[in-house]
Amino acid sequence: MTVIVLTNCPPGLRGYLTRWLLEISPGVFLGNPSARIRDLLWDEVCAYADQGRALLAHTTDTEQGFTFRSHDHAWHPLDHEGLTLIHRPHKRPAESASPALPPGWSKAAKRRRFRR
Repeated sequence: MTVIVLTNCPPGLRGYLTRWLLEISPGVFLGNPSARIRDLLWDEVCAYADQGRALLAHTTDTEQGFTFRSHDHAWHPLDHEGLTLIHRPHKRPAESASPALPPGWSKAAKRRRFRR
């Protein structure tokens, strides 16, 4: 089983993928091509994705039963003792916990809004 997820990619690439895979939702392709065809499709996706992002997940003979690849994605697959995990970039916490309110909010309205 092979799943390809495209985000912000050209429509021509989506049309190209529908030759071998079924588009079950906008930008989500599903099918069961051979490993050779899957690798050729992934090469085309990486070549023509332009500003977009792409993810490929497919079954394989590992402990997890699947593996995945990413192209121009903020989250990257990482191998950890034989398991593939997702590494998300660390974001710094916001300086203030409550969002900034426009001027003119009374203290009572702020308490009601944030239940303090």
